Amino acid sequence: MDLREKIEEELERNPALEVLEDPYTISLDAATKTKKDVYEVFESCSDSGFVSRGAEAAADERRRFIEGALSHPDTLQDHLLWQVRIEPLGPETRRICELLIQNLDEDGFHIEPVDILLQNENPKIIEKALGIVRGLDPIGTCTRDYMESLKVQISLLPDAPKGSPQALLYLELLESGKTAEAAKKMGCTIMEAEHIFEMIRGLSPFPGRRFASGGTRYVIPDIQVIKKEGEFVIVLNEEEIPVLGINPFFMQVAANRASKSISGAASGLQLREAKIGKTKKKEDKPVRDFARENIKEARWFINSINQRNHTLLKVSRAIVEFQRSFFANGPKYLVPLTLRDISQVVDVHEATVSRTASGKYMQTEWGIFELRHFFSNSITGTGSGGSKYSKKGVKEIIKEIIMSEQTQLSDKYIAELLAKQGIKLARRTVAKYRGELNLGSSFDR
Repeated sequence: MDLREKIEEELERNPALEVLEDPYTISLDAATKTKKDVYEVFESCSDSGFVSRGAEAAADERRRFIEGALSHPDTLQDHLLWQVRIEPLGPETRRICELLIQNLDEDGFHIEPVDILLQNENPKIIEKALGIVRGLDPIGTCTRDYMESLKVQISLLPDAPKGSPQALLYLELLESGKTAEAAKKMGCTIMEAEHIFEMIRGLSPFPGRRFASGGTRYVIPDIQVIKKEGEFVIVLNEEEIPVLGINPFFMQVAANRASKSISGAASGLQLREAKIGKTKKKEDKPVRDFARENIKEARWFINSINQRNHTLLKVSRAIVEFQRSFFANGPKYLVPLTLRDISQVVDVHEATVSRTASGKYMQTEWGIFELRHFFSNSITGTGSGGSKYSKKGVKEIIKEIIMSEQTQLSDKYIAELLAKQGIKLARRTVAKYRGELNLGSSFDR
């Protein structure tokens, strides 16, 4: 949808660009019937209307226009990028901030570890950029996990009670209502501990989620993966993208060159006509230049879309190759994968892979997933250099265990079940992953 919007903007700006084929095109009669209300909204807010009516009527028309306009909720990335772009930052700091924001998942946490994503960048600028993004609304994004997010949020609170960061170590006691025990370990009174815990309850451990769940979002997949005769076939969804071309009239104007030499003219009349023709062609030079410039920009734009589709296909092919177990067997078989893994195969920069994966969706046998879903760290080590089990894959296994339980299994018992499958996780890590899945403790369940 973003691409279609960009194409429409370019069509309005560049008269040399035209749509050759568009599946969204409908007849004028159908458009009049279906868009009548929308047309009335825009018609009522014309400049002439505002001039001819009184100030009160004008304000009323503006209000009607705003209320009638469609609302497009921002994603977390949109919201953060907008704030960064209005901050008075240097170009390098701004660039690092934008890279960090594009690397966030829907919870507001890093997808790729910062030391891997920005390994060749200036550490001082990285530290500055992290501080800037973490302080934007919603505060606490651009962190490793919910615990670091809570620490950041507490550090940014002007009136945070003393001992608040230390209280995060005893969240489990908070969940089970053992406030007195937590107060003893924190070295404070029960009343102070309750005050601190009440403050922590008001924080958001997953600050990005209010953007992810701000209403139903309908997704049109860019890529479809189909299993055919034992092999995976990747299909680019081109039906949603208009076919663009160059306006023939502009091509004709741009190709209109000066006539050949008239030295062989047979008569004085022909000579006079040739001179008039030359004068006219001199006058037409600005028109030809205008046409040629617009054709050049139109070709560049068409080529950019083709390049976008080509890169998207290459990245998708590489993802399918790396994640064959996922496509064959399901979500819990997702293996660790980093931006670098894909960039080395596709032979583009990691930032290009990140941009390509951002906001693009793939339809699979197991559902529709954002391309960034297929990038996941190992449960031990970093990226694909650690364990063969990805964090997302293990979370799916934990979810499956909990959903199929006959009795309420403790985190310790779940850790033991995982160990039998060769997945070594501490009980605390199981509890953390369970929390990220929005699944309560065994007591809550």
